[in-house]
Amino acid sequence: PYRRQRQMCIRDSVPQGTLNKLMTVLLTAEEIECGKMSVDTKLTASANANQQQGAVVWLMQGETITVDELLKAVIIGNANDASMVLAEEIGGDENEFVGMMNARAFELGMRDTVFKNCAGYDAQGQYSTAYDTALLTRELLKHDFLKSYMTSWMDSVRNGQTELVNENRLVRTYEGILGVKAGHSEESGYTLSLAAERDGQVYICLLYTSPSPRDS
Repeated sequence: PYRRQRQMCIRDSVPQGTLNKLMTVLLTAEEIECGKMSVDTKLTASANANQQQGAVVWLMQGETITVDELLKAVIIGNANDASMVLAEEIGGDENEFVGMMNARAFELGMRDTVFKNCAGYDAQGQYSTAYDTALLTRELLKHDFLKSYMTSWMDSVRNGQTELVNENRLVRTYEGILGVKAGHSEESGYTLSLAAERDGQVYICLLYTSPSPRDS
């Protein structure tokens, strides 16, 4: 049946859901670019990371895993525990990292965005807009090494023991796709940040609050 949906302005604030993780990825990429870590750096999962719920790669407390695998887990597998490992390494703890997320958002001109956690859990007062997320997506695209993660349909971590499947099904078929990320949560619905190149021009598309993956 036909469902009437509210027409949204690109500056309407909405729950951001797991697109929140784009900022976690950006801060990680910037740490790599400035030499504070590399994709081969091994990090150790904390008890807090082990206790994350939802989409996870089942990291055990004390387990070591490379930044490369953590980025795969976050970008392709949408893993909350992997997001926490990166956040704790960069910020010292999640609260400090969230402060870094909000500070970086302000620097990027994201005036209608508030981050409350590093993984995209639904939280009161956490929101963004299509416009702000487009600014974040544009900044991510400056880090060329991320493209291989953002355009992968399937991959794995732990020497193939843990399989990852990308929610962004367009990476399989869409011509010129550059990524970036799809996801969903109860409050946000199905969300998508998509970038593609046509004739030397990069286009960014944002979808928020879609009621089903088919509409994405």
